Amino acid sequence: MTREAFKKCFDLWFDELRSYITYRCYDPELATDIVQEAFVKVWEKKIAYQKEQTKGLLYKIANELWISQYRKKQSENKYKSTLIFKKEHNDTEEQLYYQELKTKYDEALKKLPDKRRTVFLMSRMDNLTYQEIAERLDISVKAVEKRMTLALQELRKGVKNER
Repeated sequence: MTREAFKKCFDLWFDELRSYITYRCYDPELATDIVQEAFVKVWEKKIAYQKEQTKGLLYKIANELWISQYRKKQSENKYKSTLIFKKEHNDTEEQLYYQELKTKYDEALKKLPDKRRTVFLMSRMDNLTYQEIAERLDISVKAVEKRMTLALQELRKGVKNER
């Protein structure tokens, strides 16, 4: 694309494209940055000017840049919320409660019969499906379901009784 064609393209569609992206993101400054970046990409790739096709390409590039920006922001917000959650729940009382609950859980787990404990640990620690557990232990899926149900009932009872 020649300088003149690029300038003409920029003058024709910059405001229109910025309005479109502003509508998507509600942030005029971010929209301006995204549209400028879209034009830079077209310039760097030396794409031949083809009026409507170039306009469509600019819209596509700008839209993809916006989506990328949006996903980064979502990921950043998700990460920030986990940091806040960890900070809020990091006090001594919560840690003591967690330790107490973990101790009760470990004791209840030790009291489980071997077959139930094996099925429970294979499911929860090894992330195996009931079908995979059944195949490894050479038992039926129904037997795995029954052992798991009984194990969960006993664990709940063991943790509640200890309170």
